[in-house]
Amino acid sequence: MAYELPNLPYPADALEPSIDARTMEIHHDKHHATYVTNLNKALESAPELASKSIEDLIADLASVPEAIRGPVRNNGGGHANHSFFWELLGAGEGGAPTGALAEAIDKTFGSFDEFKAKFEAAGLGRFGSGWAWLIVNPSKQLEIVSTANQDSPLMGKAIAGAEGKPVIGVDVWEHAYYLNYQNRRADYLKAFWNVVSWKAASKNYEAALA
Repeated sequence: MAYELPNLPYPADALEPSIDARTMEIHHDKHHATYVTNLNKALESAPELASKSIEDLIADLASVPEAIRGPVRNNGGGHANHSFFWELLGAGEGGAPTGALAEAIDKTFGSFDEFKAKFEAAGLGRFGSGWAWLIVNPSKQLEIVSTANQDSPLMGKAIAGAEGKPVIGVDVWEHAYYLNYQNRRADYLKAFWNVVSWKAASKNYEAALA
């Protein structure tokens, strides 16, 4: 069994003008596809690991043979993070969260606007490539973190520098926004709020608390 590149759950141009179709095509069809290809190649020597969900695989890197642990971390993380990212976006989304997630954001960060400012700061503060995340940490509290490269909070603090279950995440690699924003990461992070699905985020939050 091999990992597969998931289809985008919407047309490539569905997120315009916030994220243009060409960026989505490059990001999904080339970058994400490469992670899947390289992950499957790395696991040729340990095919039994490919039976795990991608989340379970990257959450237990200690079970991966040391000789391929680096490639599995990088490419498995890339596959997991991007698969999560596509499902978090959508046409006609944006706005503000509601229900339990909205209440938790207000309680933790003071207000939705304060949360957005702190989340954007996490994305801007990540030097080079990486991700900004809103997670439910092991104490069942919301927390804003960032990880380098394709690391995920699912990998744990010892590996990724953060630990928890993602609620939302945004890719701050240059390839995620260069065509739209010509390396203006701050503008890209603000545009993210126009396309993030709070319905999907609320489901992630409920699952993380379960």
